[in-house]
Amino acid sequence: MRWDSQKDNPLGQLALSCVSDDNSDTPEFRGITFHEIRARSIVNRVPGASRMPFEWTVNPYRGCTHACVYCFARRTHSYLDLDTGLGFDSQIVVKVNAPELLRRHLGSRRWLGDHIAMGTNVDCYQRAEGRYQLMPGIIAALRDHANPFSILTKGTLILRDLDLLKQAAAVTEVGISVSVGFTDDELWRTVEPGAPRPERRLDVVRTLSGHGIDCGVLMAPVIPFLGDDPSQLRATVRAIAASGASSVTPLVLHLRPGAREWFMSWLGHHHPHLVRRYERLYAEGAYAPKWYQRRITRQVHELAEEYGIGPTRPGMPRRIPLPEPVAPEPTQLTLL
Repeated sequence: MRWDSQKDNPLGQLALSCVSDDNSDTPEFRGITFHEIRARSIVNRVPGASRMPFEWTVNPYRGCTHACVYCFARRTHSYLDLDTGLGFDSQIVVKVNAPELLRRHLGSRRWLGDHIAMGTNVDCYQRAEGRYQLMPGIIAALRDHANPFSILTKGTLILRDLDLLKQAAAVTEVGISVSVGFTDDELWRTVEPGAPRPERRLDVVRTLSGHGIDCGVLMAPVIPFLGDDPSQLRATVRAIAASGASSVTPLVLHLRPGAREWFMSWLGHHHPHLVRRYERLYAEGAYAPKWYQRRITRQVHELAEEYGIGPTRPGMPRRIPLPEPVAPEPTQLTLL
């Protein structure tokens, strides 16, 4: 990296060490390189032009071993002269001092206690978190300062921090969302090869809800021509409802620069017959046409209402029986 030997680097961070893990004792990290750095800041202001509904974020990692082929954050690796394809999946930047930096920031007289969002760039509960365990310190700092926060994740590792989340929820507003765009196993294996399978993520929703922590599902991404069939949408919404999710929010795939090139390369290899359709659908830019987005949103909202998680009347019962919560033991979580 261009900043390996520099005191000052493009992100205002100090590089400490580069750790490659090819140890057979930790096969989940084989082939992954961790770039450990001491960050100079950890609370980031979201650009004013962003579509995000929040102003501040915390991202303890850059790069993500979930290896989702569509991940919009891929472009951020280019800022460090790192590859946005396989490099994004295997070259993980770790801000090892994130918890202490955050605690210091929250204690500043200048900080007004605004909402902080996590998991909005890359997943803070990706596999690296199992090694570095930064999130317990981060959540504890937010709890101790009663600072509102939210987490978006695909990671089952969040259940490790269940007690901390419950403690935080007792003193401040805590919002948890789990990302599940589809329940098709074949699609999951090819587009999200490093992420827990969808049913495991829905177990997270079920467990959090069972412990009184409100948990919604971001149904993202809905992938055109691969995950948008009405039967697929119905199966996904039904599974989300059965998990006890408090809400479901659909989001159609968007392809920003960096992600677009990687995704289209994947598409050409796995589904070459769809390349031209995608070129037409995304001809105007990173987002699918509004008519397509509205159609998917309408279908999902109608299904959500049918299964009891839409804008139903107060007191209206769910229309499907919910199974008894079966919570996986936090110490036995697996990636898949």
